[in-house]
Amino acid sequence: MPVGNSLQDQLLKAGLVNTQQLKQTKTEKRKENRQSHGHSPAQSESRQRLQAEAAEKARRDRELNLKRQEELRRREEENSIRQLIHAHRLSRAGGEIAFNFQDSGRLRRLYLTPEQQRSLVAGHLALVRQDAEIELVPREIAENLLTRNASLVLVLNQPEARTAQAAIAPATTDEDDPYAAYQVPDDLIW
Repeated sequence: MPVGNSLQDQLLKAGLVNTQQLKQTKTEKRKENRQSHGHSPAQSESRQRLQAEAAEKARRDRELNLKRQEELRRREEENSIRQLIHAHRLSRAGGEIAFNFQDSGRLRRLYLTPEQQRSLVAGHLALVRQDAEIELVPREIAENLLTRNASLVLVLNQPEARTAQAAIAPATTDEDDPYAAYQVPDDLIW
């Protein structure tokens, strides 16, 4: 055997390997050379750093996208609430009876018609805030707003409490009470 023959050629001539195995070995060797030859340790560090930066950027982008989606959902909810109040608000035109209520620690006054005032006291109507305005809406709308944003509902009387209180009041009256003949009106507002 001549000295110039490679070990692979010698193994092939001896019959220990076949040509398919030689081709596979050459291919694997070429791939290893390409991977290790082209990249030094400094390049692999910079590649890892770039991958870490890309992963961090992707995480920040996801968080920012979630914040944007949450803001969009919040705005849509606010617009939905505005439309609900606007569509069901009742006109307070011609109101002559002052109705006082507390709003964020301040005493506020609205003028209502006698029918609106009775309905508000009975719990059939409610006062809600829409932006800087106070609106009069039906009870069902106010209950819907309570589930969405309770801070918007300013006055919502409970009719069950009034009827329960009225049912208890006659039983607790004292026969010697000098004011038993004088009943307190339901619409009395302190």
